[in-house]
Amino acid sequence: MTTPQASGGPTVRRLQLGARLRTLRLARGVTRDQAGYAIRASESKISRMELGRVSFKERDVTDLLKLYGVADAAEHERLLALAREANTPSWWHAYGDVLSTWFQNYLDLEQAAELIRTYEVQFIPGLLQTDAYARAVIMLGHGTATRTEIDRRAKLRMTRKQLLLNEGAPRLWAVLDEAVLRRPIGGRTVLREQVEALLEASAMPNVRLQIMPFDSGGHAAAGGAFSILRFPHQDLPDVVYIEHLTSGLYLDKREDVDSYAAAMGRLFIEAEPPDRTPDLLRAVLRDLDADRQ
Repeated sequence: MTTPQASGGPTVRRLQLGARLRTLRLARGVTRDQAGYAIRASESKISRMELGRVSFKERDVTDLLKLYGVADAAEHERLLALAREANTPSWWHAYGDVLSTWFQNYLDLEQAAELIRTYEVQFIPGLLQTDAYARAVIMLGHGTATRTEIDRRAKLRMTRKQLLLNEGAPRLWAVLDEAVLRRPIGGRTVLREQVEALLEASAMPNVRLQIMPFDSGGHAAAGGAFSILRFPHQDLPDVVYIEHLTSGLYLDKREDVDSYAAAMGRLFIEAEPPDRTPDLLRAVLRDLDADRQ
């Protein structure tokens, strides 16, 4: 497969199936201990299944559905289909040699989202990067990588960004700190090409882009970059994603998500409005041209 699937990968399927099994268990009044006994497992195994943190065996799902009194054949088959899909490799499986497990989970969530809200202070969001800019960013984090590895990482990123062009593509609402547009990653020529690409992206119907200018002073998200993903599946809560140097943090507790959602809402208000973005990007291009003269 060369293009991302819009329906979501195994991470999303595990989360969906786990949430549904938990709902069924609670509705039946079954404890995790009792559920674990039914599938010859422990209470902690049931907990991990319901949180979507382990793979699913169809036999276990069948036994749990029987325990939970699910007699509807269609519902039974739907959940078994989710179990099968949860064990099916995603489109990015072929790039497993250059992908960390923690980021594989994010790719699954990203391709299943209907709305991605993101704030960036260092780099252009991956879904909007040009090939040259992506390679420059990759080199910063993988300076000792071989040319082949750099090529594969860049190809992965370019495949990933096709998500925005798919039928049923998610909406991307991004706020960029002005520093992102002024930092010449890869050199001024690469940055200029990237800013031109942002100008084109800002005209896409499913992309909303805002700039947080230097003269805005302090603002709601001074702590750093983060993303919030929303899904079209009622069983899946919003997820906050925060990327660190060697890991990614996923938050889905209501109080955490609400705090980040409130900060994002203030960013949307404090940043320049979206209809100002093309003018601001053109101003950056003029400054880059002036610097070359």
